[in-house]
Amino acid sequence: RITRAQSMDALSSQATVAGYKAVLLAANHLPKFLPMFTTAAGTIRPAKALILGAGVAGLQAIATARRLGAVVEAFDVRPAVKEQVESLGASFLESEEEVTAEGEGGYAKELTEDQHNKELELIGSALIDTDIVITTAQIPGRKAPILITEGMVKTMKYGSVIVDLAAESGGNCELSEAGETVLAHGVQILGPSNLPASIPVHSSQMYSKNIVTLISEFLGDDGQLQLDFENDVVGPSTVTHGGEVQNERVKSVMRSNSL
Repeated sequence: RITRAQSMDALSSQATVAGYKAVLLAANHLPKFLPMFTTAAGTIRPAKALILGAGVAGLQAIATARRLGAVVEAFDVRPAVKEQVESLGASFLESEEEVTAEGEGGYAKELTEDQHNKELELIGSALIDTDIVITTAQIPGRKAPILITEGMVKTMKYGSVIVDLAAESGGNCELSEAGETVLAHGVQILGPSNLPASIPVHSSQMYSKNIVTLISEFLGDDGQLQLDFENDVVGPSTVTHGGEVQNERVKSVMRSNSL
């Protein structure tokens, strides 16, 4: 994604909402406080949260969990996001053997089987002492990777909560069901769908700004339609024009489907 297109990126704006809301859902289902309290009845230890995937949704989840007082760890296969994670007050989960899978445009790409096994081992060791898990890992155009197996859920503390933001694309947790809350081995596993709709005012405000900014790229100074296919926004985002397919990615898919 080019820098100029950030203000048009609806995926990012809606992921911001999802990351924020995921933590609120988890806090609502967790039978504990999130922050530390020192009271006459004793000291309440803060909840521990683990955020899997440090994209837009993950970073917003980290920030929200920290604001609510949780101790936060985060993991991502892209080492470049470590600095962003730590800037929000969370610790970055790392292993002795680095698991790295950064693809085109800064998005995560699919891991090899060996890398995936190392990833599961690292996550599994962190889950044992975690109260809240927010999973956000998705791969463009592919099924979401499994990051939490049923065996790993069994090791978690009773009453823990998993919010799987990838449930609609297959789920990061093996037991997730899109649109449902599953209780398994004493752990609540939420697979929410369309979280931006739960905060409609600001979701709509951001989305409308994305669309207006995108449309403005297709208009000339006089407000009339003006298609400049050399424009690095207009060209790649135009699918058809003049009865012909313009988009190279769409052409590639059509060619492969015709074979």
